[in-house]
Amino acid sequence: MRETALESLLRRDRVIVAGALALLTVLAWAYLLWLADSMAGMDMPAMGGDPMPGGVMAPGLAMWSPAEFGFMFIMWFVMMIGMMSPSVTPMILIYARVGRQAAAQGKPLAATGVFVAGYLLAWGVFSLMATICQWALESALLLSPAMSSTSARFSGLLLMAAGLYQWTPQKDICLSRCQSPLHFIQQHGGFRRDVPGSLRLGLRHGLYCIGCCWTLMALLFVGGVMNIAWIAAIAIFVLLEKIVPAGRLLSRAAGVALLAAGLWLLAAG
Repeated sequence: MRETALESLLRRDRVIVAGALALLTVLAWAYLLWLADSMAGMDMPAMGGDPMPGGVMAPGLAMWSPAEFGFMFIMWFVMMIGMMSPSVTPMILIYARVGRQAAAQGKPLAATGVFVAGYLLAWGVFSLMATICQWALESALLLSPAMSSTSARFSGLLLMAAGLYQWTPQKDICLSRCQSPLHFIQQHGGFRRDVPGSLRLGLRHGLYCIGCCWTLMALLFVGGVMNIAWIAAIAIFVLLEKIVPAGRLLSRAAGVALLAAGLWLLAAG
């Protein structure tokens, strides 16, 4: 019997899912490039604040409006989608493949989109926390209007913290879960047929990814939240950590480099 057009389409689910993820990544990066270009050359005082004589912002004046807070949250969330979509693609493709096989056996899993929604939910929470941190740092005058660190001491301490975290057991555990998608699934009860279970599985995987990368994401405050080259460098490193065979060695080598850079900044400051 000749297969129907729908059956033929379903057999190419990996191509469809990979294409959708690629499109999502491209759209996220296009938004970031547009936003960075829009901000370039603009004389931007801290959100909600008024410049004091000499261009200095007074502590406590940088209170964001709800619209400004929402704008910054969207910026962070889109940024996280653009940075993390490539590294989570292997896990999502595995889920889609197993889902097709389960459907062929009459035991379909929850849709791949449910798992992805759980994963993005975790990064949405992270984006909310990052937005709050940015507001707090601006209020403390530790971030410039261009959203980069104004303090060598703060930058040095953040680099050192990120470097030290690369050597912690927590980093090892989280990175191992991200490097071995099937092992992660097996450790957490296998693939889920129910929507809440699949959503929780995606959320849990997202939390492990956050546990692996949160200090690296914090380095955006050092190089500039809207510094496209800096964003791309961190995203590429996060991807390499998860897909190259020597990812753990790469992680620790980066930890040493970050620690050295932080010490140098503290000494220079």
